[in-house]
Amino acid sequence: MDLLKNIFKGDKVIWIIFLCLCLISIIEVFSAASTLTYKSGDHWGPITQHSIILMVGAVVVVFLHNVPYKWFQVFPVFLYPISLVLLAFVTLMGIITGDRVNGAARWMTFMGLQFQPSELAKMAVIIAVSFILSKRQDEEGANPKAFKYIMILTGLVLILIAPENLSTAMLLFGVVFMMMFIGRVAAKKLLLLAGGLILIGALGVGTVVAIPAKTLHSTPGLHRLETWQNRIKGFFDKDKDAQIAHARIAIATSHVVGKGPGNSIQRDFLSQAFSDFIFAIVIEEMGLIGGIFVVFLYLWLLMRAGRIAQKCERTFPAFLVMSIALLLVSQAILNMMVAVGLFPVTGQPLPLVSKGGTSTLINCAYIGMILSVSRYTAHLEEQKAHDAQIQMQIEAGTATSEAQAAAEPTAQILNSDAKFEDEHDSNKR
Repeated sequence: MDLLKNIFKGDKVIWIIFLCLCLISIIEVFSAASTLTYKSGDHWGPITQHSIILMVGAVVVVFLHNVPYKWFQVFPVFLYPISLVLLAFVTLMGIITGDRVNGAARWMTFMGLQFQPSELAKMAVIIAVSFILSKRQDEEGANPKAFKYIMILTGLVLILIAPENLSTAMLLFGVVFMMMFIGRVAAKKLLLLAGGLILIGALGVGTVVAIPAKTLHSTPGLHRLETWQNRIKGFFDKDKDAQIAHARIAIATSHVVGKGPGNSIQRDFLSQAFSDFIFAIVIEEMGLIGGIFVVFLYLWLLMRAGRIAQKCERTFPAFLVMSIALLLVSQAILNMMVAVGLFPVTGQPLPLVSKGGTSTLINCAYIGMILSVSRYTAHLEEQKAHDAQIQMQIEAGTATSEAQAAAEPTAQILNSDAKFEDEHDSNKR
């Protein structure tokens, strides 16, 4: 028991949510990866690979949740420039060599391992935005410079991501926008930004739909516009989109308790059943009860992250926890909306459930960061309890050196965190 307590430190609820999502992932990916099994001829290959990635991800969680949260604000210093270079490289190679997966230049291979630079960019942006918001807080709200810095930092990444992965760019911007709202950026600026983007988006959708498909297909560099056009038209005419049709059949034939794990039929017709449409397979096999349970896990994660953020006495860990939770839950909601036909088809996996490599490991890193902050809040509560006990002893005239010494270790940890952030802030200025 002591060993387990030493390993699984931090908020127990977050651990439970993480382990439940991993268990669901193993069961459903094993079932949904039938197309991969057929192509490879290896029945155990896909699930073995996925299980190994989840185990590595669990190690990442354990490692990061033991790292003091104060060190996370250093991550963007090297992650941000690296991600910009990798995003530019992937886009350029897609143009020069035509090296694309599923029609998009999003992946790159390094030493035999395939990963998405956009996942690193998302992590760099949300940590950097959390840091900027935490250091630019005035009595009346966020400093006007915070909005400018966030827009420059986020805009550079979105420009590189959007051409090949528009849904990821939209998701990232949505999370950044919500964080600026939480971070008390001036409402006038947010309204102007939202209004301008809605207008541009409406014009963009209208233009893409109006251009003839033959023109998009024959014009170099417009391959993604053709994909966007097909997805928009498929969304409004679902009967002509095979993916959406089979996902709807999977959900419609599930009933309350589902067909049982491993008994999905539509997995053989959905090309991305193990990734983009895995929520439809979850409902088909586990029924409405299973689907509601998965939704509950993500909402529980968001509520728990909010509670952890409320306990923080410093702004950076609070913003960091909320930005991570919003990113994970927003992506989950987007994936679910696609599966049930409420949003055009995108390439967004279900966090910690869909089969993946880079996305799974990065999501595990997010969970580790949340747990790290929860350890900090636990130290805060422990320190408050010690202080209250000592105060009671002082008032009763029975304070001892042993009681005061008991409070010193936790106080030193908290003071070191405060000193680190204050020094970092003063050096930045």
